[in-house]
Amino acid sequence: MLLSEVVAAAATVTATSSRLAKVEALADLLRRLPPEEVAPTVGFLIGRARQGRVGVGYRTVSGLMGEPAEAPSLTVADLDHLLDDLLAATGTGSAALRQDTLQTLGRRATAGEQQFVTRVLIGEMRTGALEGVLVDAVAKASEVPGATVRRAVMLSGDLGETARLALTGGADALEQVGLAVGTPVLPMLASTAAAPAAALAITGEASVEYKLDGARIQVHRDGDDVHVYTRSLAEITHRVPEVVEVVRTFPATQLILDGETLSLDEDGGPRPFQDTMSRFGAEAQRSTVLKPWFFDILHVDGEDLIDRPLSERLPILEKVVGAYRIPGEVTADPATAERVSRDALAAGHEGIVVKGVDSVYAAGRRGKSWVKVKPVHTYDLVVLGVEWGSGRRTGWLSNLHLGAYDPTGEFGEPGEFVMVGKTFKGLTDALLRWQTEHFPTIETRSTKHVVFVEPVTVVEIAIDGVQRSSRYPGGIALRFARVKQYREDKRPDDADTIQTLRAMLPSG
Repeated sequence: MLLSEVVAAAATVTATSSRLAKVEALADLLRRLPPEEVAPTVGFLIGRARQGRVGVGYRTVSGLMGEPAEAPSLTVADLDHLLDDLLAATGTGSAALRQDTLQTLGRRATAGEQQFVTRVLIGEMRTGALEGVLVDAVAKASEVPGATVRRAVMLSGDLGETARLALTGGADALEQVGLAVGTPVLPMLASTAAAPAAALAITGEASVEYKLDGARIQVHRDGDDVHVYTRSLAEITHRVPEVVEVVRTFPATQLILDGETLSLDEDGGPRPFQDTMSRFGAEAQRSTVLKPWFFDILHVDGEDLIDRPLSERLPILEKVVGAYRIPGEVTADPATAERVSRDALAAGHEGIVVKGVDSVYAAGRRGKSWVKVKPVHTYDLVVLGVEWGSGRRTGWLSNLHLGAYDPTGEFGEPGEFVMVGKTFKGLTDALLRWQTEHFPTIETRSTKHVVFVEPVTVVEIAIDGVQRSSRYPGGIALRFARVKQYREDKRPDDADTIQTLRAMLPSG
């Protein structure tokens, strides 16, 4: 298929606020795609090409595109092959090869295709073609129930491959998709409550567990073959050999485990999150040791457990991981939940997660079955821009423009980020240096005072609350926002939503 047809469909999606119209436009596109081009096209539309990030930034791409072609000739396969070539370009001479590849592509692309390709390359696709809309489009195009498509996406973690299966094999093909040891699945997510009692009111009887300030991991074991994945499903096995060795000691030959890892100090207490992430991201082994803790089990020795209630999964988890289970208690008593929360805080952890004992493992979903409670309101937001500092901070990129995720399009296009405030508080000299080096590499445009950036950097922000405000499009502003840390382990669509923040407003 010509790439121009994909660009036209994306433009149609952008131009309409109707979800039904978006679904119809995408379903029509999917029906016309050759089977081998379905997965790449879906990846382009959601801003996550199958090759991942290929090491080129906005400035590089925009500077090499050149004069656009007058007539379309590029195909979906051409763009897919280009990304393969860019990913493979490493070592001596790679910069020149990348430049030549991009210039060749730019000469063949029309103006609209150049813009589309640029967004694909830098991972910023603003078409409103979010995964939820595309799931509905896949269901419509393939005439498969939406629930069947959603479950296949959750279990495979791959919307593009799910779309290909649906369009070529229908419901029968998707129903064959299950948990597979070695194939990571989207993690189950938690909503937020202000206090343990409020969380229990949502879940009923629950497992009240420590919330660690660590990095989320999913571990797959098949015999001695162990693989470790991040919450975004990136494999980091080679970075965490100590986790691999621990899992090899467990009394099972096949496992899928969900948990966290963090580094400990000399007294056994948790080190700051930055220490864990520094070790977590190291390509070479360092002296800091990571310890894994596990809070759920999805598969054991040929048996899938995700459809069994947590009350049945927990005894199996404890039998398998023993002392590596995250501390917690099953209770329906608010006083007991408060005590577990105090114990977690006293041990240096963030708070608790309250998990309904009747809940199944809903991969990729943020519902009411898991509810996190932290004494300080912290939210994951996305950096939209950074202002140049003044006074002592002259020459440094300082004040952050912060955006919350809008998955429904209530305040614009679905999948956009709604600005909710600014902050320069909590920034150390080290963070100022990092910001000043990092953000120009993802700049999209700038003014005299502000560098606007791709909305891809997640930062954890502590706030005292929110207040009504007409200054920002979401109708709220953050109160006393300060930076806690950058979350390199999270994707932009893992950020907290504008709807979650607005729910903090007092009624009336």
